Amino acid sequence: MDTNNLKEKIKQHPFLKKCIHNFIMHPVKTRPQWWIRMFSFVYLKRGKGSVIYRSVRKDLPPFRKFSLGRYSVIEDYSCLNNAVGDLIIGEYTRIGLRNTIIGPAIIGNHVNLAQNITVTGLNHNFEDVQTPIDQQGVSTKPVIIEDDVWIGANAVILPGVTIGKHSVVAAGSVVSQSVPPYSVCAGIPAKIMKQYDFDSKEWKKVPKSNYK
Repeated sequence: MDTNNLKEKIKQHPFLKKCIHNFIMHPVKTRPQWWIRMFSFVYLKRGKGSVIYRSVRKDLPPFRKFSLGRYSVIEDYSCLNNAVGDLIIGEYTRIGLRNTIIGPAIIGNHVNLAQNITVTGLNHNFEDVQTPIDQQGVSTKPVIIEDDVWIGANAVILPGVTIGKHSVVAAGSVVSQSVPPYSVCAGIPAKIMKQYDFDSKEWKKVPKSNYK
C-alpha cells in the first residue's frame, strides 16, 4: 500500500486519525512529540553542506515533506513549520535570524531572507461567528518564492503569493499579491515600484498609475 492510499484510509476513520495525530503532535504545544523529534534525522531531507542552527524550532512532523537544499542555512531562532503543508527550500539559500516559515511553501535557489520575516501559506478560518476561531480550522494557499530573490527585514509574505525570479521585497513590506519576475516592491500592502527593462538594460520606475 502506498503512502497516499494509507493517508486516505486514515482520513476515513476520524477516531484513528485523531489518535495517530496526537501520537505524532502534542495536542497543546502543537509541535511534534519529543519521541518523534528524536528521529527527525531519518525523515527530514538535508542536502550536502546545509546548516540548521540548534536554536531553530523545527515543527516538522513526518506526515508532510520537508527538504533543505545543498549549502542552505537556517539561522538562529527561526521557526520552520510544515504541519499543514510541505516546506521545500532550495540550494544556496539563507533563511535569516528569527524568520518564521509556515508551509505550504516552496523557496527556490539562491534566495536571501533577512531578519524577522514571516512567510506563511496558512490562514485561520473565521467566517462562522457562532464558533470560536480556534475551532474553525485553517485554510492554505501555497507561497512560492522563485530563484534569486532578496527579501528585506520584517517583511510579511501572505498565503497564495508568488514572488518572481530576481525580485526584491523592501524591508517592512506586507506582500498580499504576487510579484512579477525582475521587480522591486515595497509598502503596506506592497506595490511594484521598479521593473527591469531587458531592452534598455536598466531598472525603470513604475508610474504610480500602474501600481498593482
